[in-house]
Amino acid sequence: MTETGGPSGPEGTETPKPQAGEPAESRADTPTPPRGEVPPPPAPAQQWQSPSGATPPPAPLPSYQPPQQQYPNWKVGLGRPGVIPLRPLNLTDILDGAVTAMRKYWRMVFGAAAVTAVLTAAINLVGLLLVDTTADLERIRDLGPAATDQELMNQMLGVLGGTLASSSISLFATLLGTTVLTGFLTVLMGKAVLGKPVTFKEALREATPRLLPLLGLTVLYTLAIMVAAIFCLLPAIIPYTFWALASPAFILERGTVMEAFRRSVKLVSGMFWRVFGILLLATVISSFLASIITIPFSFSAFLSIFGDLDQMYVPSTGDLILQSVGTVIAQTIVGPFTALVTVILYIDQRMRREGMDIELARAAGIATPPPPQAW
Repeated sequence: MTETGGPSGPEGTETPKPQAGEPAESRADTPTPPRGEVPPPPAPAQQWQSPSGATPPPAPLPSYQPPQQQYPNWKVGLGRPGVIPLRPLNLTDILDGAVTAMRKYWRMVFGAAAVTAVLTAAINLVGLLLVDTTADLERIRDLGPAATDQELMNQMLGVLGGTLASSSISLFATLLGTTVLTGFLTVLMGKAVLGKPVTFKEALREATPRLLPLLGLTVLYTLAIMVAAIFCLLPAIIPYTFWALASPAFILERGTVMEAFRRSVKLVSGMFWRVFGILLLATVISSFLASIITIPFSFSAFLSIFGDLDQMYVPSTGDLILQSVGTVIAQTIVGPFTALVTVILYIDQRMRREGMDIELARAAGIATPPPPQAW
């Protein structure tokens, strides 16, 4: 027996005393190995093993990742809230934007085009009836082969004077109709790019105060092209291209006429041939479609080509009215296309040079990426 009253161990052995800080009960439960023997190591804690015996890798510690705000991809632009994407545009984007605007706002676009086309055709018809060249044409036709050169010259001068007078009236009517339609469609496109709703009354009220100065701008632009065309074709291309964006700049930036011309030159500089090519293509498309539409309404004049070449075609009043109807239909359908292409081209040049796409995205409520940080 030991001093503590417990059973004694094997002979020659003593029960080890508990160490400081170690509970006696735990120590008593642990068997004491014989002297000279090393106790076996404790059994390792059991771990889960797969049937194949491989130990699975430790699970990665979860890491906190702050939520990232989704921004539009710069490669595809800042989205498309309206009729065009907010990025530098290519030719397809510009033409598609014009067609999309005509389809989406067709009541306003074709309504304004019809009003201006009727106004233009009415002024042209009145001018043709007031400056009647039918009598001069009939006298030239009745002269016959026995007429002298002086008689032919006098009659031709009379026809030429009447033609110039009627052409001047027609030019004024065209400029007036173009001015009204351009001002209205420019305001409309400014809203359509952002996808904002707009009514006919709102667009007309916003464009009306600028129409009279815009008419002066259009007259100056047309005279510059005509004067340049008298001397050579190439100089006419220069004012035609450099000042082509003056009308949308005047409406949307609300500056003066001279400021609009300077803004147009600044936006076109460095991209002269690109702007000229797009404008020329839009004009060719419009002219081609207009000619197809007006051919059935000019059937009498068309048949005169295959008639007697010695007989001069003299249009009657009915022919003039029918031709005016065809012109109204053609201008209603085709007229807005060129104006919308010009406005979209102006917006595209500003997006390329001045980052207008970011301003338009903010105005449309689209989140824009933060500026890149410098290292």
